[in-house]
Amino acid sequence: MSTTRGRPRAFDVDEALDRAVEVFWRLGYEGASLTALTEAMGINRPSLYAAFGDKEALFQRAVSRYAEVDMAYAREALDQPTAYEVVASFLHANVDALTQPDRPSGCLSVQGALATGSDGGRVAAFLASSRLAGERGLAERLARAVADGDLPAETDPEAMARFVMALSEGHAVHAAAGVDRASLHASVDVALRAIPQHA
Repeated sequence: MSTTRGRPRAFDVDEALDRAVEVFWRLGYEGASLTALTEAMGINRPSLYAAFGDKEALFQRAVSRYAEVDMAYAREALDQPTAYEVVASFLHANVDALTQPDRPSGCLSVQGALATGSDGGRVAAFLASSRLAGERGLAERLARAVADGDLPAETDPEAMARFVMALSEGHAVHAAAGVDRASLHASVDVALRAIPQHA
């Protein structure tokens, strides 16, 4: 006789999260109604609350899932051997991610809270914190490049990381507005002229 208590969940949590990611990505936090979320996820409201908590908690889980799956390229870029290759890999992969034909254009972490609402600014603050964490990770990698002599000693790694992230976030806005992939890659090529290839 089984000792398992209660009924097993009748849905795959990761698959439901992936569907929630798409809804939040297309509609933003404010625009994503519970009805739109539950319909896309294939669950009812009691199941949503039981598995994920309230809408804000679901959004935070969806952003974590987005970072894990859709932004894996950002972690991979940090493993490139030189600072130039780190930045080039990140920015070009970012453009590809922003312009996937089978996904919403733009970036969930940028578009998710462009419109503020009844959450008291918590969602915008959460997303800003998430983006700054990525910027700090890049700055740390660039600081190692300075220490290793891969970047000139006078390089400000925090300023360079901020420049790279500001470009990627701007590209997210442009992609959502319909700017095509080739045009965004062209602006990456311009930006890369600011990154030294040799110390």
